[in-house]
Amino acid sequence: MEVGGASLAASLMPSGLIDEYQLFLSPVVLGGGTPLFPSLDKRIQLRLAETRHFDSVVMLRYLAD
Repeated sequence: MEVGGASLAASLMPSGLIDEYQLFLSPVVLGGGTPLFPSLDKRIQLRLAETRHFDSVVMLRYLAD
């Protein structure tokens, strides 16, 4: 059983219950991948609020409009 993460966020996204998203990216070239969230019926408008760089990770903080 998964606690939190993308599946929990995906269940809350269509209702507009998430006001902030924090994504931590570790850039690696793999050639393909799995989507972080499933497809949504409508686009969610996000505004980039902050970026931070760590040793090999970038944090992107978005606010929902």
